Amino acid sequence: MSKGMIRSLLKRDTRADRVVPPTGYTAHLTLFVSGAMAFLAVFALALSLASGRLADRWGTELAGAVTLRISAPADQMDAQTEAALTVLSQTPGIASARALTTEEQAALLSPWFGPDLPLDTLPVPQLIEIIEGEPGLDAAGLRLRLGAEVPGAVLDDHTRWREPLVEAARSLRRLGWVSILLIGGATAAMITLAANASLAANAQIIEVLRLVGARDSFIARAFVRRFTYRAFFGAVVGVLLGMTGVLLLPEASDAGGFLTGLGFQGYGWLLPALIPVLGAAVAFLATWSAASRKLKELS
Repeated sequence: MSKGMIRSLLKRDTRADRVVPPTGYTAHLTLFVSGAMAFLAVFALALSLASGRLADRWGTELAGAVTLRISAPADQMDAQTEAALTVLSQTPGIASARALTTEEQAALLSPWFGPDLPLDTLPVPQLIEIIEGEPGLDAAGLRLRLGAEVPGAVLDDHTRWREPLVEAARSLRRLGWVSILLIGGATAAMITLAANASLAANAQIIEVLRLVGARDSFIARAFVRRFTYRAFFGAVVGVLLGMTGVLLLPEASDAGGFLTGLGFQGYGWLLPALIPVLGAAVAFLATWSAASRKLKELS
């Protein structure tokens, strides 16, 4: 279908517009379906973009972080900590390493045990924070050396729980895009049904138009224009309502974790503006296909 043909289909023609009744249940159905689907598409898009940001943030923040845990008797803890720091300072691929203070360890445990946890009376392991550098850390080799020189040390590079978290966020992003595709398919199906119903209801009018010399292309253009405009305006309303709902969602916060921050950021706020355009395109193709097929059946 050429661009000129598309322009001719969308160009307003008052004579052809009279072919399709301006009101009726098909008009209401088209407006409602396009609006509802656009509303859902806004949230699916917001979920997909937020999940992508979450996956990128988790991957970036955790990729270069490694933790060393030292479990040893109290009289050996300081010696093993110093030995571990010495090994780490001599290991290629480590940018920095430092032992967490008692206050920092208490802050890490306070969400589970409260702020008044007496660490000095409990056998709490010593944690060492390791930041990777170039050319990267050889975790297997470091574990072997630590096992020989610091028996109480356990190296955790967060791989076991980092990768499932990142993959879960990426799966949510894919689910959002799949949802948008399903929404588009459902919109096309419902508009096709509405167009078929409108064509069938106006079968006698179509027959009269043919008797007076109207071509099928003229009749099809009338239905395509009417349903495309209905879908577009319905989608505009749905997007406005959807973006209002997104604005009312709670903002991102550390306390809320991944349950907050599901809105748009930066240029992402412009993406929902594409939904009415895509909805109109879906309606255009669906109605053109339905009209061409139905007019052949009525011949």
